[in-house]
Amino acid sequence: MTEPPTTTTPSHVPSPDASHASSNGSGPPAAKPKLKKLRLALILTGLSALALVSTVFGMMMAVASDLPQLENRAEYRRAENSTLLGVSTGKGRKPEDLAKLTGNQNRILVKDADISTNMENAVIAIEDRRFYEHEGVDYKGIARALSQDVLRRSAVQGGSTITQQFVKNALAAQSKRTVFQKLREAALAYHLERKWSKQKVLTQYMNSVYFGNGAYGVEAAARTYFGGTSATPTTPTGLPADAATGGTQGPALRIRAARDLTPSQAALLAGIIASPSLYDPVENPRTAKRRRDHVLGNMRDQKMITQSQYLDSIDDALPGESEVTPPRPESRQPYFTTWLTQQLVDRYKAPAVFSGGLKVQTTLDPELQAAAEEAINGRLNGVGPSASLVAIENKTGKIRAMVGGADFHNRPFNLATNGHRQPGSSFKPFTLIQALDSGVDPNSTFASQKKEFPVPGSRGEKFVVNNYEDSYSGVASLSSATATSDNSVYAELGLKVGTKKIAALAERMGVRTKVSDNPAMTLGGLKEGLTPLELAYAYTTLANHGVRVSGSMASSPMGPVAIDRVTSSGRDDENERRTERVFPAKVGQVAEGMLAGVVQGGTGKAAQIGEFAAGKTGTTENYGDAWFVGYNRQMTVAVWVGYPDGVKQMKTEYRGGPVAGGTYPTEIWHDFMTSFITVRDRRDAERGREREPEEAPAAPTTAVPALPQQEQSAPGADAGPAEPQAPQRDPAPRQPAAPAQPQQPAPQPPAQSPTPAPGAGGGAAPTP
Repeated sequence: MTEPPTTTTPSHVPSPDASHASSNGSGPPAAKPKLKKLRLALILTGLSALALVSTVFGMMMAVASDLPQLENRAEYRRAENSTLLGVSTGKGRKPEDLAKLTGNQNRILVKDADISTNMENAVIAIEDRRFYEHEGVDYKGIARALSQDVLRRSAVQGGSTITQQFVKNALAAQSKRTVFQKLREAALAYHLERKWSKQKVLTQYMNSVYFGNGAYGVEAAARTYFGGTSATPTTPTGLPADAATGGTQGPALRIRAARDLTPSQAALLAGIIASPSLYDPVENPRTAKRRRDHVLGNMRDQKMITQSQYLDSIDDALPGESEVTPPRPESRQPYFTTWLTQQLVDRYKAPAVFSGGLKVQTTLDPELQAAAEEAINGRLNGVGPSASLVAIENKTGKIRAMVGGADFHNRPFNLATNGHRQPGSSFKPFTLIQALDSGVDPNSTFASQKKEFPVPGSRGEKFVVNNYEDSYSGVASLSSATATSDNSVYAELGLKVGTKKIAALAERMGVRTKVSDNPAMTLGGLKEGLTPLELAYAYTTLANHGVRVSGSMASSPMGPVAIDRVTSSGRDDENERRTERVFPAKVGQVAEGMLAGVVQGGTGKAAQIGEFAAGKTGTTENYGDAWFVGYNRQMTVAVWVGYPDGVKQMKTEYRGGPVAGGTYPTEIWHDFMTSFITVRDRRDAERGREREPEEAPAAPTTAVPALPQQEQSAPGADAGPAEPQAPQRDPAPRQPAAPAQPQQPAPQPPAQSPTPAPGAGGGAAPTP
């Protein structure tokens, strides 16, 4: 039987349906191209998924080989010291080593049995509350942190786990963190928890954390903050005895260790981890206490301690300056290098700083540092009081010398950076600059006499201002009042221009401490004192005629600079100069001329150095603190003299008389600057460079538009600058409405001056 023939359409002849669809534009589109695209997409998706799985599998296999390198002992053995260098002291001279940084020198590795449960709980409470629930990476924690960041429009929470932090710390010394590095860290964290127990991860983490003040690891931290010795015996392998044996040192070598930590002690240490400088109990006790109490609150909420333990713990005192015993650094200038080390930790993290082989070019000039120490010893050796000195280069904001104390090993507290003492009349330039910027004429006259001013917001209290030994000139110009440090004139002037404006100006010029706006602040009676570092730096803004100079590697945003350059494998960071104008150049020039009068014929006559110099003396209540802060064209230097243990009267220490700003501080400043000029001129000669003639200081009579309130000034002729013997009308005022206090060491930290009490310096006291 024959089948009927099949009709076919040649491929090159369109079918009727196809012709129709193409001719009138209607009908379903061709299906074959869509199917091809779908098949291609499915194939590509499958290949991508396969590639992703292969990549993840490969990464997991690759990082598995890295796990042994994360062990504390392996990290210890591959550590490479970092080096801090001083600047070259002359042509052809190599920079000298200032310090070697190593976490191994004072690091003590301990087992989990030697770490208090309180410490473990505190770390988990503040760093990773879901530590026992996740597998190395906490996806819920990441989501929670992301949602909080979005809600508050800023990075307020972190999502990394303790395991991730441990891995990051262990790898931080190797290189900068790229995207691949972060992925590798996450993979390692996940893989680590499949190989290590939670307890091992936690112990290894606490052995690798930096707790500030040179304490690397929880055992070193317990001894540093809560008693014990910094001695660390070593074995022939070079490891500390604890690291080699896994045990702990005997009781003869320590009073307190990690296994003995109480809830409040553990909470303090756990809180420090996030920012060792911000939560330093000596440098920032208020912030440290708030952080510790926050950790304790978390521990209570997570049922790690009872409500009763919480209440008892928040009442515990923080360790003070005399109780904190940092490990001894390997440094020629430990005050400076210890302070700088914390900056490096904040910037690069502890593993890179102590184990990453950084080469740090600092700004410290060893020759000028030696001159600073010699100037202090030459005046105070065997006298009794101590001194602190900070020298900063005007055009760069770089610290060239820093004396933080006389003996770091016995007294590691850095007076230069942490010693908040009442500035007395050395604060008056801030009042002066604000007045000039507000339009007060330097030739305007004021009544120089005992005055009373109402205390804002009080119930009839008066701010009573007296000059030193009731010495008044009757009528004084602003220029002469500056030279003689007339409290009567400056109190009236400061209240006239506004205490809030003065406080804001001081902070814009470089003062980091929050400046109180009480009436006595016009004369330097602050609720919290200032440090030599911040006063020296703020005065550089004046020396630069209103321009604040800093750098990209400054110690704080737009702060003084201590680091020039940091290099290592794959890293080369160099400081870049940054500037900001704070007040007009004209104001700076006029203020400079008036402060030059302090040196030429006022309370700072001992600071004359044979060339331009300007500055201001300062003396506080009963001669408890004495200052001179001044500058020439190149360098600004702040000198403080007093007793470091607290405010103690210095009524007989200067040749049988009182120590005022115009005595030891000004003389030390003179001696240092004289040495600086010798070094400066010698180096210029070595470079074949002739020094340009000094500019004459701006005349104090340079006109500045007067305020409309000028008629309030007392009439009369300019009394002219006086020629007093130091201290002339220099002591700072009393703090209004403050309770009287007996003369005794101040509370911790001892370098913090208390708020001036009634009767302070020269007689500015409130009366009901």
